[in-house]
Amino acid sequence: MLGDGGDLEIRIKPDPDNGTITITDTGIGMTKDELIDCLGTIAQSGTSKFLKALKENKDLGADNGLIGQFGVGFYSAFLVAEKVVVSTKSPKSDKQYVWESVADSSSYVIREETDPDNFLRRGTQITLYIREDDKYEFAESTRIKNLVKNYSQFVGFPIYTWQEKSRTVEVEEEEPAKEGEEEGEPKKKKTTKTEKYWDWELANETKPLWMRNSKEVTKEEYNEFYKKAFNEFLDPLAHTHFTTEGEVEFRSILYIPGMGPLNNEDVTNPKTKNIRLHVKRVFISDDFDGELFPRYLSFVKGVVDSNDLPLNVSREILQESRIVRIMRKRLIRKTFDMIQEISESENKEDYKKFWENFGKFIKLGCIEDTGNHKRITPLLRFYSSKNEEELTSLDEYIENMGENQKAIYYLATDSLKSAKSAPFLEKLIQKDIEVLYLVEPIDEVAIQNLQTYKEKKFVDISKEDLELGDEDEVKDREAKQEFNLLCDWMKQQLGDKVAKVQVSNRLSSSPCVLVSGKFGWSANMERLMKAQALGDTSSLEFMRGRRILEINPDHPIIKDLNAACKNAPESSEATRVVDLLFDTAIISSGFTPDSPAELGNKIYEMMAMAVGGRWGRVEEEGSKNVNEGDDTKDGEAEVIEPSEVRAESDPWQD
Repeated sequence: MLGDGGDLEIRIKPDPDNGTITITDTGIGMTKDELIDCLGTIAQSGTSKFLKALKENKDLGADNGLIGQFGVGFYSAFLVAEKVVVSTKSPKSDKQYVWESVADSSSYVIREETDPDNFLRRGTQITLYIREDDKYEFAESTRIKNLVKNYSQFVGFPIYTWQEKSRTVEVEEEEPAKEGEEEGEPKKKKTTKTEKYWDWELANETKPLWMRNSKEVTKEEYNEFYKKAFNEFLDPLAHTHFTTEGEVEFRSILYIPGMGPLNNEDVTNPKTKNIRLHVKRVFISDDFDGELFPRYLSFVKGVVDSNDLPLNVSREILQESRIVRIMRKRLIRKTFDMIQEISESENKEDYKKFWENFGKFIKLGCIEDTGNHKRITPLLRFYSSKNEEELTSLDEYIENMGENQKAIYYLATDSLKSAKSAPFLEKLIQKDIEVLYLVEPIDEVAIQNLQTYKEKKFVDISKEDLELGDEDEVKDREAKQEFNLLCDWMKQQLGDKVAKVQVSNRLSSSPCVLVSGKFGWSANMERLMKAQALGDTSSLEFMRGRRILEINPDHPIIKDLNAACKNAPESSEATRVVDLLFDTAIISSGFTPDSPAELGNKIYEMMAMAVGGRWGRVEEEGSKNVNEGDDTKDGEAEVIEPSEVRAESDPWQD
């Protein structure tokens, strides 16, 4: 059928002055009957009939070059054209026929081409007569070129567009005679100038790399394709090239970019235009809303080419298509395989770079995709109490766990510095228990969605009922009995500010700590929820209601308060100490005080009591030394430690 009609190619020639766009191919053309069948009925598919005929004749190759469906979408030409003329020559007919119709008509005409100047050797030529108001917009050569590059740059046949070009040519010019020189034969000098001309330009130079065997493609070729296709300047971190066969067949190349998004909006916006869907190498769309890739993998860039989807695929088809759902599942699996290879490679810097760029996306997957937690969790990395410089994986954490440790402990704060100084860590550090630091806003929600990993529960060390696995029940019971009265007395002083006061098993150096209820918000979560622009204050009050004050029975302040509780329960000084202790615990535990100014005044008052007159302050009314009569030298006050004063006369013990 191809005969001597030349190579298969497509040429597009716009003419804005005359308002035409002419598209010429050297394909198989159509006979008069095929013109009637294919262009006489909307949505008539000549391609499907042709493929069926080839199949019946057992002549269908594995890589047939048919990409179009004659008639399907053809009438969209009338959206921009007031008249469409189709001239076509089939090898099956000696005659060339012309089909013609205008936009406002419900009919068409077919005639035989008789002008030798318009004869085609083989193929089809379509001429669109653009509407008068649109011709300089739609028939502009640069726009045609960009459209071809965007939608058809991977079509297997060469596509040429008619473009204005420039070139430098050498010309001879007469050199004017200088003053005083005799006129004779004019001198000539050679110079260069730029001239404009029109010529054909190949618009689809980038070849469909995914159609080749992956073993034949070099890393440099993959990187070059990535940079051209996605306008990138850095090499990708990794790529995967695969073909899926079976009930659904498609080819794909996926890339992990070399750098992350420049702003956080790209993390929350599923419409990234990073995945380009092709059907038979014709670009269909890159505007997806989670149909092909979930939001948490939206940083992945790549090309997907399917032969099973129709060329006129719509958003509705994508949302409802079983083919697309299968493709999505396999694309996600291949992406995880690619990331896993980076994490297991000998070059640790690659995964460190990946995590810096895309760690937030993976954590988002803990929230969005419960079905893939087994793939997501091994990829997670966090800082820890034992390794504050390098990121720790959950697998490394479990390997370093002691035999008695039954859980994965974590602490969510707003920064690494806050985590390291938090009072919740004290006993765990003493017991050599490693704690994961969750320092990004998304971390705590992500971990809560995981619940367990390798049969180990995730435990928030800032919540009540912390079990460390090796508690001394006898010692704990004795401490609780000894300080039971103090806990009740402090609860009475604090009222509704806390749900209860109890002896702590997590403190070693701090006097107390404020922990959240088992099902309430942690201090970090409360801070995040307060920061929400549309936060619900009623739910905030409900979730923060159950706070528990835990006290350290070995701390001097707590021992003094225990004495006050027994010997001077009505002491106003003891009450003030309890209030200040609670307010200080709010801050040290990561909560925000309800009234920072009130807390500040309490601290100033305590400071005044502690330092008042200590360094020989002189009153403004007179020059009398405040230390006059004291046994001091050179006007310096004698420093007496508070503990010494209590040893001589403790009002709570007298």
